[in-house]
Parts: sequence; structure tokens; C-alpha cells
Amino acid sequence: MVVVLLVADAATNLFAPNFIRGEMEATGFSANLAPTLGVIIAICAVLYAVPRTAFLGAILVTGFLGGAICTHFRLGEFFTPPQIVCLLLGLAAWGGLYLREPRLRQLLPLDIG
Repeated sequence: MVVVLLVADAATNLFAPNFIRGEMEATGFSANLAPTLGVIIAICAVLYAVPRTAFLGAILVTGFLGGAICTHFRLGEFFTPPQIVCLLLGLAAWGGLYLREPRLRQLLPLDIG
């Protein structure tokens, strides 16, 4: 699910930058940066999807989503839908990695019970 959402976001930035032009400009970014952001998001998605590089991908996804959240904070927006989506996507990325990566579970054991 995380990879699908990241790829959809990357595709929007790469192939339909006019679709998000208004939103990018409202947050202080030039719409010309959309393809660059699309490439960055696509790289994060690929790294996260490949088991061997999933941990690096999760770190990069976290950084990207954190930057998006901070962009909205900078504009005085708190707990807006884009921020909540970024937060949930980050949690899903790490939750998914936790479930599929035994080494992460050894590093951070959760004893629920």
C-alpha cells in the first residue's frame, strides 16, 4: 500500500504537474520542481519496495514526509489532511517494515501483552 501511494504521488509529479501546480505554489514551491520531486519520490518507493534496501527506503520516506509536514507547519497549518496523510503514510511504512523485517523486530521488540 505504501509503495502504491508513493508511486501514484511520483507519477502525478512526473506526468501531471499541472494537476498539483496550485498546491505547490501555495506552499511556496515552484511548480517546475514537480518532476524533481517525482523522481525523488520514485527512488524512495523503489528503495522501500526492494527488501535489501527497504530500511534505507523507509528512512528516506520518513525524511520526505517529514519535510512535507514541516512545509505545512511553516504555513501555520496544523493537523491538516495533508499532514495527517503524511503521518499515517510514515507510520504505515515503518509498520510494514516492522512486520516484514525480523532484524527490525529484534532491534525494537514490542512486547504487547
